[in-house]
Amino acid sequence: MDFSVLGRGAICALLVVIASPAHADRMALWTIVHDQCVPHLSAGEAPKPCDEVDLSAGVAYLKDLNGVAQMLAIPTNRVTGIEDPALLAPDAPNYFATAWNARRDVEAHLGRPLAREAVAITINSMFSRSQDQLHLHVDCLDKSVAAALAEDQASIDAKWRVMTTALNGRRYWARRADSAGLADISPFKSIADEIPGAREEMGLWSLAAVGASFAGKPGFILLADHAELTAGGHAEDIQDHACAIAGPKS
Repeated sequence: MDFSVLGRGAICALLVVIASPAHADRMALWTIVHDQCVPHLSAGEAPKPCDEVDLSAGVAYLKDLNGVAQMLAIPTNRVTGIEDPALLAPDAPNYFATAWNARRDVEAHLGRPLAREAVAITINSMFSRSQDQLHLHVDCLDKSVAAALAEDQASIDAKWRVMTTALNGRRYWARRADSAGLADISPFKSIADEIPGAREEMGLWSLAAVGASFAGKPGFILLADHAELTAGGHAEDIQDHACAIAGPKS
């Protein structure tokens, strides 16, 4: 089916139906953060079951049940997902920057440090997510994806372009970001402003930020993928929740 022939409302309704497993609680993450983690912290207790809650940044960090070290960065405010207009507001929190802080929790759960280039932050599209509260996956990068990005890095510049190399079967858009911690760039606003048509259908996009180094200086490779009815829009696929890239524990 060609999404271009559907109205935006029809697209959203269609994708919600497709992405909704039977009996799934699509508000589970919001309930955990809003009803447990934040109240526990406010009461002077540990923010269980979250690892940490940063109220100043408006983000809770939760160990995902899936994976050996995967962390989720979840807003403490109600934000539905990548399609939420609040993410493009001038004063929107930079959730990718705060998610990057969770790499220390990934390392803590692994029990060993990770190279910058071994860590990725991803957010899935409305088409292929299980929760209706924004959450960013912070985890190890798949080894084959790391190798492909290292090989193509010299051809990635500050303009969004479709990669010639596939990453786990998908040809992503990619651009370079010369930023140590993503504090000075919002991947959400970047695709909305720089990829034609993306702003009008944000829910169909997924995003990733992969740690990188350019000429010895820290940066990121930003990746974006457009969802289709049959595939795509699931940037989490570039991560490896078994974290093979970390190597054996010494």
